[in-house]
Amino acid sequence: MNPTLVVLAAGMGSRYGGIKQLEAVGPGGETLMDYSVFDALRAGFDRVVFIIRRDIEGVFREKIGRRYEARVSVDYAFQELADLPEGFRVPEGRTKPWGTGHAVLAAASRVSAPFAVINADDFYGASAFASLSTFLRGANSDLACALVGYTLRGTLSEHGTVSRGLCSVDSQGLLESIVELTRVERSGRGARYPHKDGRVVDLTGNEIVSMNLWGFMPRMFDLIRERFIDFLSRSAGSLSAEFYIPSAVNESMDAARVRVRVLSGGDQWCGVTYREDLAAAQATIGELVKQGAYPAPLWT
Repeated sequence: MNPTLVVLAAGMGSRYGGIKQLEAVGPGGETLMDYSVFDALRAGFDRVVFIIRRDIEGVFREKIGRRYEARVSVDYAFQELADLPEGFRVPEGRTKPWGTGHAVLAAASRVSAPFAVINADDFYGASAFASLSTFLRGANSDLACALVGYTLRGTLSEHGTVSRGLCSVDSQGLLESIVELTRVERSGRGARYPHKDGRVVDLTGNEIVSMNLWGFMPRMFDLIRERFIDFLSRSAGSLSAEFYIPSAVNESMDAARVRVRVLSGGDQWCGVTYREDLAAAQATIGELVKQGAYPAPLWT
């Protein structure tokens, strides 16, 4: 069965300003999302589900969705604040989304095949999708999971701090844990971040991190939903707490429900966290086009 691509595209990008998923990075006006979908189709994915907010549905369908409708099966799912399990409701005053774990659940009724999850505003590279497609096609368990790992140094911004999922990987290539680090910044040849105890922790830059490129079986929706209910049991009254995919995966691993394979293929990444990152992303894509890795225009 060919895998499905699930694209997390509901975020506005508060640090960036505006709908950064729609910014042009390619010579023909292509977005980072265009290159991800292009790479996924080359790797054998045959369906795309975009998770968006209803208030950007019109502009998203017009500027993004229509590009793909003649090339691949396209569907939409909507992350809505009030879409909660029975027994829970949105606390008064909350406007913040519930996080990437909640966003993935929005696609549960739209996905019945092995699937990958990606951010809309990241460029992952062709080899990453090829590696993940091979894994998903060959998986022999309904709880098979994978992520594509990237080297921290290659994922930092020159224009501010970022959040990254720091991965601990065992000798068999299996994920032991993933820890969300915030306010990570370049430091000399490596990186650093402020620990919650007040220390500044130095990193070499060679650490493996997750950039939210996951591979799951449909059964994973059930485990994520279970973890979301646990999260709401603790945090349903919060105005800011968020439920992230790495948290759901960590908790599922702790319960010995899943094992996560860390795949190679994360050879090149670029993204747009800050508006100042856009020029670097355009330069990266431009060089790949020049080398012949992508046609220009991308869609003909």
